[in-house]
Amino acid sequence: MSQVSWWRGAVIYQIYPRSLNDASGDGVGDLRGIINKMDYIASLNVDAIWISPFFKSPMKDFGYDISDYRCVDPMFGTMEDFDELIAQAHSKGIKVVIDQVLSHTSDQHQWFTESRTSKDNDKSDWYVWADPKEDGSAPNNWLAIFGGCAWEWEPRRSQYYLHNFLTSQPDLNFYNPDVHQAVLDNVKFWLDKGVDGFRLDAITFCYHDHLLRDNPAKPADKRQGRGFSEDNPYAYQYHYFNNTRPETVQFIEELRQLIEQYPGVVTLGEVSSEDSLATMAEYTQGTKRLHMAYSFELLTDDFSARYIRETVEALENSIGDGWPCWAIGNHDVKRVATRWGKGEFSDEMGKMLNALLCSLRGSVCSYQGEELGLSEADIPFEQVQDPFGIAFWPMFKGRDGCRTPMPWQANQPSGGFSTQAPWLPVPNEHLNRAVDIQSIDSSSMLSSYQRLLNWRKGHPVLIFGGIKFFDVSDDVLLFEREYQGVRYLVGFNLTANSTTVINPITASMSPIPQDMLPGAILNNDVIEFAPFGCLYAKY
Repeated sequence: MSQVSWWRGAVIYQIYPRSLNDASGDGVGDLRGIINKMDYIASLNVDAIWISPFFKSPMKDFGYDISDYRCVDPMFGTMEDFDELIAQAHSKGIKVVIDQVLSHTSDQHQWFTESRTSKDNDKSDWYVWADPKEDGSAPNNWLAIFGGCAWEWEPRRSQYYLHNFLTSQPDLNFYNPDVHQAVLDNVKFWLDKGVDGFRLDAITFCYHDHLLRDNPAKPADKRQGRGFSEDNPYAYQYHYFNNTRPETVQFIEELRQLIEQYPGVVTLGEVSSEDSLATMAEYTQGTKRLHMAYSFELLTDDFSARYIRETVEALENSIGDGWPCWAIGNHDVKRVATRWGKGEFSDEMGKMLNALLCSLRGSVCSYQGEELGLSEADIPFEQVQDPFGIAFWPMFKGRDGCRTPMPWQANQPSGGFSTQAPWLPVPNEHLNRAVDIQSIDSSSMLSSYQRLLNWRKGHPVLIFGGIKFFDVSDDVLLFEREYQGVRYLVGFNLTANSTTVINPITASMSPIPQDMLPGAILNNDVIEFAPFGCLYAKY
């Protein structure tokens, strides 16, 4: 695998910096905390880390509201810390991917501070401004994901500005070429720092409909959440006009032109649209757009062989020469141990889920704590930090439950995360899954994860191969991976019950030994799966 295409089939470990490790002792994780845990990260056998935002920010949306794209927020450390982080990661063969939030800024960014003062200043057209209707109401019916109208009144201009998220996150006007250049200059700053890639947050939101047309209503039976709940008014509309506009592709191609000047740097887009799989395919088509993209399609509550198969097949049928990236958890959704475990999660299930994720065609984003089997934390309302959760409580409790600090030591306050009270509590049940306990247990989820990723590196068919599914059972996901004439049959029992299915392969098969996962037995023409059993066989 060349250094230029290192990202194909890579396992990217997502770090939420507030919650990995606190080196400064203020209760909030930081860059030096990541440096201090670099040996642990290397022990996982991942190929790269993706670090959620650490830039200067008022933290209204915990770093996704950026007030200075080229400055490390003092909460997380200094630019010297970041330089050391890159050096430490690279010395261990780990690539560094960082978030870029391009569609919007903080309302405290100097661009917006100037733009909002008048209609004729140098930055007056850098954000999405619109006149009110004759009755003074908002320009159209667009809604913000975090609740309410997507337009906020600015009396100094007697106009509204667009915000697809919080009111403190005004949207940039990507129709302005000066905005393009300023955004690309900020990206170049980090390229020159030596980063290996960018995860592009909310990339579908860069452009809006120039005519500001109303979004059409969505029927009740079509309302579904992808990063938001069905009772959110945002689910009541088709979002045809406030995001995923055709002009976005042109900007992506401009971005790729810049990236191509830095061989080996990768772009990973976060896609959320009315048809996310189709948008993923469009945004990764050819060699002039994103290298890969991921969506919320496996970050849902549906955990069935049929759903996973149909989701992957739908993307495979449309992506052409594009490259997928899959995730079953991140900092925005309920932890997979709770979401798919549905109260019956076990180590065996967790091992199977990590193996399943790492066996699909494409690259992998693995969220911190998934190697430990962490569950969603139950945060009482008085301790909720997330504005999304505060707005929609109690039906939606926000994203804090998946963002709690990593438990490092079972018998230390706050699980060894910090010497002070952490920004979010560490649940007692997480202490039982602390790193120090699992690291000395060869049968633990952590040990299984480490061996799985190391074992996977020796099987190119799982990293580069094509994929074809077999229809065998509602409970079993069974597919073929093929690469350079080598074929593997790969299967997963998604249930806590033993199950037997017909083997669809008539050729002679050789099971591939692995001791880190619940197993399965090839018995004549059938496959006998243990509870949450996994099968790898060569033929």
